[in-house]
Amino acid sequence: MELLEIAALLLLLLAVLLAGGVWIAITLMACGFVGMQFVGGHIPAGSVLATTIWGNSASWTLAALPLFIWMGEILFRTRLSEEMFRGLAPWLNWLPGRLMHVNVLACGIFGAVSGSSTATCATVAKIALPELKRRGYDEMVSLGSLAGAGTLGLLIPPSIMMVVYAATANVSIIQVFLAGFLPGLLVMVLYSGYLIVWSLLNPAKTPPADPPMTWRARIQESAKLIPVALLILLVFLSLILGWATATECAAWGVLGSLAIAWWHGALTRELFWTSVMGATRVTCMIMLILAGASYLSTALAYTGIPTALAEWVQALALSPYALIAALTVMYMVLGTMIDGISMIVLTTSVVIPMVRQAGFDPVWFGIFVVLVVEMAQVSPPVGFNLFVLQTMSGKDSNTVAWAALPFFLLLVAAVAIITVFPQIVMVVPQLAFSN
Repeated sequence: MELLEIAALLLLLLAVLLAGGVWIAITLMACGFVGMQFVGGHIPAGSVLATTIWGNSASWTLAALPLFIWMGEILFRTRLSEEMFRGLAPWLNWLPGRLMHVNVLACGIFGAVSGSSTATCATVAKIALPELKRRGYDEMVSLGSLAGAGTLGLLIPPSIMMVVYAATANVSIIQVFLAGFLPGLLVMVLYSGYLIVWSLLNPAKTPPADPPMTWRARIQESAKLIPVALLILLVFLSLILGWATATECAAWGVLGSLAIAWWHGALTRELFWTSVMGATRVTCMIMLILAGASYLSTALAYTGIPTALAEWVQALALSPYALIAALTVMYMVLGTMIDGISMIVLTTSVVIPMVRQAGFDPVWFGIFVVLVVEMAQVSPPVGFNLFVLQTMSGKDSNTVAWAALPFFLLLVAAVAIITVFPQIVMVVPQLAFSN
């Protein structure tokens, strides 16, 4: 059987099983098992399944995953979002757009401690939407900025998506984390820039500024953000300066988040147990998907499909920019059907050889993938951030999607910028690993 026919058969099986509602992890394992049947040499598919899953799961790097998830779960259950709004608002009255910038900054801060786009969007929206509505801010722009800024939970490290990509692509998790800093800042600047331009063009839709506050009053309002800021700073500096591995940083992050919850008076037995079980459920889901993906990747490697695909792409003589444009379209289409983690584990084993062949660094490509997954979070019909805001605002899906459209286009612009100027992504990890 020709490789093209095998690939078409596996793709068809994958589509049928996913459409039938079979769990993604089981679907990946089933496709891997079927793929192994076309490999010569009588390789035992069952033994390969066992050794592959164990070999890829027993990873010290992946130990960071449940810890970062647990860190986010703990802080999610404190009053962090409410205090972020109160603490940031007094400092933003001078900017055109005023308190709508709180959405961007608050999502950036919470994204740095949660690692989840959905958790970031839901947590900040819970307090920001009613507050902005009460103060008379334009509801469409408020919804759109929350939908877009909520995706920062994926891009600003530590990010669950980055851990999954690093484990799947077999690259340094610390380098991927470090590579996300400047692109995250870039996206925040693009979002805030849009809010400034929109407010200048629509002055009648922007409420007047709040009464000015003294510096002492501003600092008092922001005082409760200091522990979270110190926690983020500690995690970031430990990564950049090489004081600790990503797993060790995650462990310190959990201890710090428990200390913050205790300082807020929220650390109860119920919060502790609920956060543990929440982290356990999410970790088990991701680990099972990664196990299925590793088996499918091994099966594909045995068949030779990824190598043949890379050679085929090379034969097309696509320019690097044309390849990135094609991959962007592919991921945007996938994003309308499946979630971000599944997009990464389904495609990485096939796409990485093509990307390497085109001369792109896999660390840079990890940030590219995270950005296009962010697009999927605000793309109908399966944009999870759209679901969150639809539920919290009571608006229909079309209204929320239309509100998020400008921020979707800004993400497209961010992808174009990092493609033309890849040093935006690579400069921090290169500096950190210069020795």
